[in-house]
Amino acid sequence: MIILLILFTALLTIGLFLIFADILKLPTMKAAKAMLNTGKKSKRVSQIIETYLMTWAVKLSKIIYMDEYRKSRMSNVLKAADISMTPEVYTAYAIVKAGAALMGVIPCLLVFPLFSSVFVILAVLIYFKEFKKADEKLKFKREQIESELPRFAATIEQSLKSNRDVLAMLESYKKNAGVAFRRELDILTADMRSSGYEAALTRFEARMNSSRLSDVVRGLVGVLRGDDGTVYFQMLGHDFKTLELHRLKGEAKKIPPKIRIFSFVMLMCFMFTYLVIIAYEILKSLGGMF
Repeated sequence: MIILLILFTALLTIGLFLIFADILKLPTMKAAKAMLNTGKKSKRVSQIIETYLMTWAVKLSKIIYMDEYRKSRMSNVLKAADISMTPEVYTAYAIVKAGAALMGVIPCLLVFPLFSSVFVILAVLIYFKEFKKADEKLKFKREQIESELPRFAATIEQSLKSNRDVLAMLESYKKNAGVAFRRELDILTADMRSSGYEAALTRFEARMNSSRLSDVVRGLVGVLRGDDGTVYFQMLGHDFKTLELHRLKGEAKKIPPKIRIFSFVMLMCFMFTYLVIIAYEILKSLGGMF
C-alpha cells in the first residue's frame, strides 16, 4: 500500500509539473541546457534547476509591485553587490525558491503529514536567506573596503602635499588597492571622466552606503572646492586606525571561546590516555594477585 502511495505521488507530481510547464510556457530541457552551455562547459543538474527557477521568477516579477523608495534602495544594493537583477526579479526569485521547497509538503501530506512542517520551516528559511543575500554580500564588500580606508586616507594626505588632482590620486592608489576597492575605484574614475567630479563622488557614496566612506568623500569634495584637506585627512586616518584597531580587538576576543572547545577536547584525550594506562596496570596487578 505504501509503495502504491509513493508511486501515485510521484506520478501526480510529474503530471502537475508537465501541466504547469505547458501553461507557463517554460523552456524544455534542451533549451535550458543550451542556455547554460553558452560560455560554460559544466552541465550540472543544479544549474538546470537554477535556470527553471529564474524563468519562473521573471514571470512572477511582472506582478510584483514596489514603491519608488524601496525599489530605488534595493536597486542600489543590488548594483553595489554586483547582482545583475532588477528588484522585482530578485524578490520573485526568493519567493519562487521558497515555493519550490514548499512543494515538498504535497507528498508529505499524502504519506507522512507530520513531516510537512519541516518543509514549511525550510521554505521560510530559504526565503529569508535568499532575500538577505544581497545585503550580506554588500556588507562583506563594505568591510573589505573599510579595512583599506586608513591606508587610503594616509595616501591622500601625502599626495595633497604635492598634488591637488583628485582623479590622478585615485588612479595612482587604484594600482595598489584590493580587489573590491579597485573595482569600485574603476567605476568611480570612469564616472568622473564622463560627468562632474562631485556628482560622481556623491553617487559613489550613495552606492556603498558607508559612514566611513562618506567622511572620505566629504574630504575629497572639499579638496575639489579648494580646501587644503591635509589636516582633515590626517585626522581621518588617525580615526580610521583607531576604529580598525577596535575591530581587530573585537575579532580577537571571539577566538578564545573557539579555542577553548578544542583545548577541552585535548584535555579529555590526555585524561583518557592516563586513565587507560592506570586501569591497565590495576588489572595487570590484580591478575598477578590471583
